[in-house]
Amino acid sequence: MVVGHILFTEIEIGQKTALALAPVSVDPSYYFMGIGEIAKNLGYTVIMVLGHEKYYPRFGYVKASNYKIKAPFEVPDKNFMVLELKANDFKGTVEYSSKFLDA
Repeated sequence: MVVGHILFTEIEIGQKTALALAPVSVDPSYYFMGIGEIAKNLGYTVIMVLGHEKYYPRFGYVKASNYKIKAPFEVPDKNFMVLELKANDFKGTVEYSSKFLDA
């Protein structure tokens, strides 16, 4: 049974690799099942998302500007968010792969 779909794409912030989340759709009964923990166990420390300011904070996302992380394009500050999986010192402008931007 399929309960959702999550796509993570590797991105760069400064000289460090992080993940971008999009798109995502998950049956609400499967929320908080540890997908972030899997990413953390794979060595990722940050997940970025461009999303709804009232939806993603319930999963721990906060404004990326709190971490001095910027989007490479114009986007409202409240919608560009980061989830810190481990303490990190990421800062700078996110660089998406051309494949991500072409989609």
